[in-house]
Amino acid sequence: MAQKVKLSTIAERLGLSTATVSLALRDSPLVAEATRERIKEEARTSGYIYNRRAASLRTSKSGIVGVCVHDIMNPFYGEILKAVEDELDRQRQTFVLCNHYDDLSKQRSFLDTMLQLGADGLIMSPAIGTPASDIRLAEDNDLPVALIARTVEGSGVASFRGDDAYGMSLVVRHLIDEGHRSIALVGGTEQTSTGRDRAQGYRDALRQAGIDFRPEWWIQGPRSRHSGFDAAAEFLQLPGRPDAVVCFSDLVALGLMYGLSRAGVRPGVDIAVCGYDDIDEAAIAMPPLTTVANGQTEVGQRAADALLARLAGQPAEERLELIKPELRIRSSSVLRGADPSSPA
Repeated sequence: MAQKVKLSTIAERLGLSTATVSLALRDSPLVAEATRERIKEEARTSGYIYNRRAASLRTSKSGIVGVCVHDIMNPFYGEILKAVEDELDRQRQTFVLCNHYDDLSKQRSFLDTMLQLGADGLIMSPAIGTPASDIRLAEDNDLPVALIARTVEGSGVASFRGDDAYGMSLVVRHLIDEGHRSIALVGGTEQTSTGRDRAQGYRDALRQAGIDFRPEWWIQGPRSRHSGFDAAAEFLQLPGRPDAVVCFSDLVALGLMYGLSRAGVRPGVDIAVCGYDDIDEAAIAMPPLTTVANGQTEVGQRAADALLARLAGQPAEERLELIKPELRIRSSSVLRGADPSSPA
């Protein structure tokens, strides 16, 4: 078996101190850039592997951040995680990912693992039913937490998400401006802060226009493309069938449009359909989907920056930072003379 290359071996070969080599391999600005690159090149060619476990014992830092979300297959979370990764990379932090799928036990198992590994922090979109005590448990054990997309009252930590009530009111008002008075809501649930806020924005916009909220026109639950597709049949059976629908997310809206089309109802021609989140696919859907840009990149950046500030010594503070959404009007909601295959 080949002998393991040690830090001291690299230092001896380059005529430097082990402290200098260690700092360079951690990208410390205390070492000149040219020297850092020379040390890294020697480490690569000699096959040196940085021992993160040993380093964490010396510094009480692991360089690991846990990130826990509902489902990475949802492009909404993918866009947030891309921004989180970019920000953490700047501080040489590596993140470990968990999809909890709203399974509280799975989320708790991941939290326990992060505590056992001595992770530096945790960014999470909490599962349905997450109690504030779970987040305080992490904080009490020196695992700083930042929340994204959803909030937990009494958590004691910062949360970052789009202003869902305002964003949903924007898209509902757009439908009202287009002449619609019978508007359904598909997807979401009262069990999450996101679902509650988007439903509140929907009700507020109706009330401001003098339109009664009809509970039977809110089809709760769908949050995925498949569930949106399945909801099309239920939507088509609604009493006094609405001529417009706004969906909890773009995935739900895309699935619903497939389901409506399968039933012979043409989105963008026979019925107005809107989504929420402005994922990449929304602009190239058939028809292009009217939606709300919810600031996923900014959510990820702010959450990562807040966590890094905590790691630098900033105290915990319960606060909610809302990113202002923007309406994106496309063919799916503009029926008057619209060509559903035309670009946005």
